[in-house]
Amino acid sequence: MAGLRALPPLLRACHPEPAAGVTVGATALAAATGRGGWGIAAVAGTVAASQLATGWHNDWLDVDRDARAGRRDKPIAAGEVSRRTVGLAAVVATGLTVPLAFASGAPAATVAALGLLAALAYNWPLRSTAVSVVPYAVAFAALPAFVILGAPGAPAPPWWLLVAGATLGAGAHFANVLPDLEHDLRTGVRGLPHRVGAGWSAALAGLLLAVASAVLVFGPPGPAPPLALAGIGAALLVLAAGGLAQRRRPASRAAFRAVIVAALIDVALLLAAGTVV
Repeated sequence: MAGLRALPPLLRACHPEPAAGVTVGATALAAATGRGGWGIAAVAGTVAASQLATGWHNDWLDVDRDARAGRRDKPIAAGEVSRRTVGLAAVVATGLTVPLAFASGAPAATVAALGLLAALAYNWPLRSTAVSVVPYAVAFAALPAFVILGAPGAPAPPWWLLVAGATLGAGAHFANVLPDLEHDLRTGVRGLPHRVGAGWSAALAGLLLAVASAVLVFGPPGPAPPLALAGIGAALLVLAAGGLAQRRRPASRAAFRAVIVAALIDVALLLAAGTVV
């Protein structure tokens, strides 16, 4: 029973919203590449394990900072789950990621491992450096590359999909850090968003995410379909609404949630257009 009681806080410690959003997006992308059911399941399992590993590793590292800041929303700092349990879960999820990725082939597994290493390197030591945006860009570019490389025939990922992934990841970094800027600065974290400040971070988040949407629409060969043009408008409206909500409530995660929704809109449009591979 004690183990079951630890499950809900353990799941909250994995950063469930971005983990779910990224996994759903990757799974939908895999479904559009012509994979069978087992192939789609392998992508879902790989990405889910990678996301769990990254989130748990992050909270395991941050427990002292979160405790000093009185973060009751963090399960370890709030005493709802032990640090050892979260650390063990991170190790297990990390250990599962690469074997699951090999179900998509060795090239795809190599890229999946690169993406996971980039995410873990962000947690430590790059989060508190001027290049904190780099691991986000690498990890988000690696995600569609992993999915495409594992498709039938192992096609090369198109350049525009890699650029869109990297740009989306960079924008997500600036949006994700916004509500924690002051807390991070008080506890010694000085990544790129902290160095440029809240105003520039918000502006860069919006610009980078708009560029990502535009690349997904105009990057594939041929004219952009009307549905894609409508979709980029919807994605931009979601981002604008999230940015406005973030300004009204700086401690909220409205901007980052808008990023997740906009990214899923982009993926849905990409699939509808049939331009993935």
